[in-house]
Amino acid sequence: MEKLKQAYAVEVIWHSYELRPIGSPPIPPEYLARIQSGKPRLIELAREQYGLELNPGPSGIHSRAALIGAKFAEAQGKSPQYHDTIFRAYWQRANNIEDVDVLAEIAYSIDLERESFLAALHDDRYNAQVDADIEEAYSYGLTGVPALIFGQRYLVSGAQPYEVLRQVLEKVQAE
Repeated sequence: MEKLKQAYAVEVIWHSYELRPIGSPPIPPEYLARIQSGKPRLIELAREQYGLELNPGPSGIHSRAALIGAKFAEAQGKSPQYHDTIFRAYWQRANNIEDVDVLAEIAYSIDLERESFLAALHDDRYNAQVDADIEEAYSYGLTGVPALIFGQRYLVSGAQPYEVLRQVLEKVQAE
């Protein structure tokens, strides 16, 4: 996405989606084993295709607080910084982004006031915004992430190579 933003000056608008909503049943051990067994390949692909060194955080976490924090960061004009920092914390430093102390440190690192951020995690406005995003995703039939929607018409599901994203973007621009 960063490469697309630089090359084509596209605007990225983030929306919330919970893979593991609070109250979800535990992840079956055999599924957790599949996730773990796929991590080496994921790490290899990230290195080969994107030059990224991954060290992912724990599997099966609840991201609700991180999503609410994203809405607060967006309201403060810090959405890009928040998303970048959250992704690096989880995917490169193996931080548990379910932990509100971890989230508060992330917020503070991008110049959000810690106590305001923590208060926002309990604010009904931001919680409702997360719910609205999730309902919209369900209405589109989305069941996973990442899911990228280009020009409100084309869905690209899953982590795709840059070339796929570039082709879709160029098609949207040509239309």
